[in-house]
Amino acid sequence: MNTMLKARERSLIEWFPHELLIGGRWRAASDGERISVIDPATGAELTTVASASADDALAAVQAASEALPSWAATAPRQRGETLRRAFELMTERAEILAQLIVIENGKSLQDARGEVAYAAEFFRWFSEEAVRVLGSVQTSPSGTNRILVTHQPIGVSVLVTPWNFPAAMATRKIGPALAAGCSVILKPASDTPLTALAIASILVEAGVPDGVVNVLPSRRSGTVVSTMLDRPEVRKLSFTGSTEVGRILLAEASRTVVNCSMELGGNAPFLVFDDADLDAAIDGAMVAKMRNGGEACTAANRFYVHSSVVDEFSRRLTERMSALKVGSGLDESVQLGPLINAESRDKVAELVSTTIARGATALTGGVSGTGPGFYYPPTVLVGVDPDAPVLRNEIFGPVAPIVSFETDDEAIRLANDTEYGLVAYLYTTDIGRGLAVSERLEVGMVGLNRGVVSDPSAPFGGFKQSGLGREGGHEGLLEFTESQYVAVAW
Repeated sequence: MNTMLKARERSLIEWFPHELLIGGRWRAASDGERISVIDPATGAELTTVASASADDALAAVQAASEALPSWAATAPRQRGETLRRAFELMTERAEILAQLIVIENGKSLQDARGEVAYAAEFFRWFSEEAVRVLGSVQTSPSGTNRILVTHQPIGVSVLVTPWNFPAAMATRKIGPALAAGCSVILKPASDTPLTALAIASILVEAGVPDGVVNVLPSRRSGTVVSTMLDRPEVRKLSFTGSTEVGRILLAEASRTVVNCSMELGGNAPFLVFDDADLDAAIDGAMVAKMRNGGEACTAANRFYVHSSVVDEFSRRLTERMSALKVGSGLDESVQLGPLINAESRDKVAELVSTTIARGATALTGGVSGTGPGFYYPPTVLVGVDPDAPVLRNEIFGPVAPIVSFETDDEAIRLANDTEYGLVAYLYTTDIGRGLAVSERLEVGMVGLNRGVVSDPSAPFGGFKQSGLGREGGHEGLLEFTESQYVAVAW
């Protein structure tokens, strides 16, 4: 561990386990391999955690399979109370968890606090949903029998989560799975394993039985996940990550016909119409773009602004973006931390430089900083070529490219001109216009005069190549169940 780390950082890092959780035991990887956890603010090593092997994956599947029958038979109320206790523990330790997220992820402390609160809400929401796995009874059309439909736990579930929301993406999957009566194996991102292990320790303390929750950090992600998907005991894969990796996992899951939920990439348009309240639109743009430093699948990726207000919008957005304080997230005054790693920073820099080379102008930012850490400055681009790569690719950084439009039809065409369909944002003071445009947008979620759509009680997911299935809401619970139909006469 870097001896220059502050005492506070060392104590936070040492607070929670650094090993695999398999069958209720914390243990080293079977071959002794470790993952280096890097501080994005400095590029220095923070600590190491165990890196699971294929043998560890098999052990986790066995542990989850053995724990499944008892957990599935546990009363829904008891499962719900366990999740409720996990919510309470997360809430009690919110500041510790937030600082831990900052240290390994790099986001600002205010963003990390928001994530912890959001993440904990999934445990609370699904603690309440655990008792609402409702079935149905009806008379068959012929009148010969009754049709009885129930929802059974789908079984052992593999959960693969990304680094950008290391707490929320874990709880958003673990919560509904446990509420439905499933046992799980969480494979967190190797960039941010500490938060996942912290949440696992909270679940153990909350009373989750041995083997119901297993956690496998690993640098050998492909091997570990593929090994689990080939086991007949595994009946569910829930993945959040890139569309490219999602396609690979879907192909692998097809070998054993594993049920899949996929929350994949996004390319969110942010539409500002001529009658928009610009004060509200700028506030919404700052949230939609800069929440988590732009490293979110829901981040506004493309700004389409009516020609009559594009100059004013661009000027005001530039003022707000350029005023953001950049630095280490543990500083209370910092609003934008570093990106997750050097690869992410370099990708953002390349997208921006390519866009500028094609004629765009950076009103602020546009050049990577020097010094330690993986920082990129808040950037606003105008005069963007409509075919520029920055509009075609998920930026995952603090960059706002702006393009003007003339008509509603043109705005909708530009918004839909992508293989993705996760979320869109639009601003207009005419609610009828806003709803009419919303219906024509090929996305799973719309922020109408709002810069945030995520809510544990709402179904989160996209159209097209942004994924399959939904997380959150009652729909998120049903993703971890199988419908069983019984034909019976009485």
